[in-house]
Amino acid sequence: MLGISGSLRDASPNTKLVREAARVFAPATFSLGDLRLPLYDGDLENRTGIPTAVQVLADQIFAADAVVISTPEYNQNISGVLKNALDWVSRVDGNPWAGKPVALVAAAAGRAGGARAQYGLRLAMAPFRVRVAPGPEVLIAAAGQAFDADGQLVDARYQKALSELMAALKAEIG
Repeated sequence: MLGISGSLRDASPNTKLVREAARVFAPATFSLGDLRLPLYDGDLENRTGIPTAVQVLADQIFAADAVVISTPEYNQNISGVLKNALDWVSRVDGNPWAGKPVALVAAAAGRAGGARAQYGLRLAMAPFRVRVAPGPEVLIAAAGQAFDADGQLVDARYQKALSELMAALKAEIG
């Protein structure tokens, strides 16, 4: 399973949520995609082609049995680094996302838990023709307090929703 966190911070609740999803999804090999990519620039692409880091991410997506993407909510939408990664991956040869089972989750400081960002992410994923796991929605509110020292969700409702979503994601693999 590949995890993609829309936040670059190591201690980000979204990175914690992706890792928690992998723990719940187990047993599976887990890797975390690196979104430290240059800003998409058509001139850069024309001069030097697809950057190595972008191709690595695209190859990880292609090779993964399933992908979990966690997005923070920045100004009522997905983060710039996540959108940038999606834009870059859309430029590689082929579509590594095509038919890929994907689960979308969000963690945010607000009480809606990143709902707007998750809806924005669903819209951003539509052109890639992924198979989005049907739910339940996992929207972690007050995300800074949602995880214990080991990175596990402390709220039983969130644990249950994440377990159900990971079961739905497993059902999409086929």
